[in-house]
Amino acid sequence: MTLTTPFSERLQQPRKPSKDTLRIIPLGGLGDVGRNMTVFDYNGRLLVVDCGVLFPEESQPGVDLILPDFQYLEDRLDDIAAIVLTHGHEDHIGAVPYLLRLKPDIPVVGSQLTLAFIEAKLREHRIKPYTLAVKEGDSESFGPFDCEFVAVNHSIPDALAVYIQTPAGTVLHTGDFKMDQLPLDGRITDLRAFARLGEKGVDLFMVDSTNAEVPGFTTAEREIGPVIDSIFARSRQKIVVASFSSHVHRVQQVLDAAAKHGRKVAFVGRSMVRNMGIASDMGYLDVPPSTLVDVKKIDSLPDEKVVLMCTGSQGEPMAALGRIANSDHRVSVGPGDVVILASSLIPGNENAVFRIVNGLMALGAEVVHQGSARVHVSGHASSGELLYCYNIVRPKNVMPVHGEVRHLIANGRIAESSGVPADHVVLAHDGSVVDLKDGHAKVVGEIPNGYVYVDGSSIGEISEADLKDRRILADEGFISLFTVVSSETGEILAGPEIHARGVAEDTAVFEKIRPDIIKALEKALAEQPGKRDTHQLQQVMRRVVGRYVGQRLRRRPMIIPVVVEA
Repeated sequence: MTLTTPFSERLQQPRKPSKDTLRIIPLGGLGDVGRNMTVFDYNGRLLVVDCGVLFPEESQPGVDLILPDFQYLEDRLDDIAAIVLTHGHEDHIGAVPYLLRLKPDIPVVGSQLTLAFIEAKLREHRIKPYTLAVKEGDSESFGPFDCEFVAVNHSIPDALAVYIQTPAGTVLHTGDFKMDQLPLDGRITDLRAFARLGEKGVDLFMVDSTNAEVPGFTTAEREIGPVIDSIFARSRQKIVVASFSSHVHRVQQVLDAAAKHGRKVAFVGRSMVRNMGIASDMGYLDVPPSTLVDVKKIDSLPDEKVVLMCTGSQGEPMAALGRIANSDHRVSVGPGDVVILASSLIPGNENAVFRIVNGLMALGAEVVHQGSARVHVSGHASSGELLYCYNIVRPKNVMPVHGEVRHLIANGRIAESSGVPADHVVLAHDGSVVDLKDGHAKVVGEIPNGYVYVDGSSIGEISEADLKDRRILADEGFISLFTVVSSETGEILAGPEIHARGVAEDTAVFEKIRPDIIKALEKALAEQPGKRDTHQLQQVMRRVVGRYVGQRLRRRPMIIPVVVEA
């Protein structure tokens, strides 16, 4: 397949769409596994599908979350007819509170479990939303968008695909899905509805790409149960299981195995406690009698009777598992304990996850993960399932979504192999503008789109330059210089004082450069009779020290020079 518009090519911002055009703008999820969000624009009204977060990588130190860029929406908040959520994972709902901060009364639409998860999250942000619960088979209209909801199977209950009808054309958006034929909750992807909608006409099929490179069909969830059961059967001490806080199916399997082997389960981590409480109250999680205990009571139980279900399977340093690995949690592990990582690795998290694995093993624990045992299966359709769906739906156009560039391209090739013409396979990236008109979808331009970082209480205030400074501080260290000069005579009254942090060499090594700094300053001062330019003097010190540490120490630390007049 030839890319008609390479991902690296940047286009101009397009003109406003004509009345007979449906415009689609992905604001996240195309190029990353996370931050999923798509805006549909028709005749001046907007429909938002999903609004998720992306978790930071090691190259983004100090960042808590990464949001979609809402810039396209900020001046059009009154035009948003609804936010439709396909399911309750953080990468699809985590940014909703930040969007609703801008306009709290935007209707939020989703399944019962999805809405319960987002309502609990919104309470923490002190936002009371207007919500509408839907289920498979329901049809609702939001402005010019007529939506029908279709059941799909995923790694969380109550996931939905959405079929969007407008006068300009129709779109079937799968959300995240797979085709598990033996799901734990008995709720399969409704291929009959896919076929019916295909017969009705799908102008644009937006399809989950996460597993497009994986051959065949995704393994059934039921194959995980016996593996978890066998680990419980042979373990003689404490068991810790780490998973996503919204993975109800995996938690159900752990609860069932614990009940069978006479163990008690404690949920660890605020989001795990919150989400599983919701799932249990709503009937999505079947808790065996007398199985759950409060984590505060585990110290009174023998280790062979304890199972801890916690967050942190993606290597998040502040999540429960990361703190356990760092011996910074009330829960501890040691020789004979077993830790199960019951999740797949999100691309980009590998180093962080294996750092925690190494930390746990250094404490003496046995760590079981997807690479050593089948303790997790994906929630996404593999290539065989995608091909199956293309043959059922027979769409006019295909737009791969939800994945890295390689996943999107692989999904596009599958679509083409099923008979979709190459020029009807739309390979877009975040910020691309896609117009659907007269049965043909194509990229017509792009809008400004970037990462929005959440850092503590600040949102969008951290820039790429700030992150670069943080990386320099972490990798190269910090040198501060302080000098006092006379405002009258231009003489150096004190300093330069040199302080280094995070530089391996002792501060004494900088004594060799002090005469050169003084000489350079005196020369600059001699060229500045009268008023002193302290900024220029600071730059003189920065250049002298920077040249020295670069040549002598082979380092590029952050250098902060300060010149004060007295």
